[in-house]
Amino acid sequence: MSQETAATKPNRDWDGVTAVIAALIGLLALSVSAYTAYLQRQQVRAQVWPLVLLGSSNSKSELVVLNKGVGPAIIRSFKVYVDGKPQRNWDQVFASLGLHFNKRPWFSTVNGTVLSPDDRITQLQFETPEDFNAFATRAERVAFQLCYCSTLDDCWVLDGLERGTTRRFREIDACPVDHPDEFHDNEIDLARTKEKP
Repeated sequence: MSQETAATKPNRDWDGVTAVIAALIGLLALSVSAYTAYLQRQQVRAQVWPLVLLGSSNSKSELVVLNKGVGPAIIRSFKVYVDGKPQRNWDQVFASLGLHFNKRPWFSTVNGTVLSPDDRITQLQFETPEDFNAFATRAERVAFQLCYCSTLDDCWVLDGLERGTTRRFREIDACPVDHPDEFHDNEIDLARTKEKP
């Protein structure tokens, strides 16, 4: 009878069980590794996150672009609108606002620049407080749209056209390239400049 009992007991294939357990452990290790890589990517994103803001200083009669983030900001696109219409350069902005200055405001290029953390660019510097105030009283008609990226190519838009909404800052896949509405802040309207003495 002991021979019959021994014959009916199934033999376990311990090698197969060991292989299945090893495969499960390998899958678990792969999952942990993938999750760790994801967390590291998120940490790196947080360490290079830029936050670009537009501001003004009444005391210095200027408009500025600031990076208040912890990483550099690569400004890839900059657009300026007056009454919802795209403007090509500062001369066009001033003409659309009906502004004429005795001395042209000083401006610097924003498009294509890199802002370090806590860095700022004086975008527009007015010669006198009166000139700045003339612009400031019409500023509600002006909207800026600025697209910038981190060094990891994560991109955001600061959209002044989205007034009164919570979507002024939004993450996007990529900044537009050579958009027809692009603002050329280093372009001067020579015909308009020649009119002035």
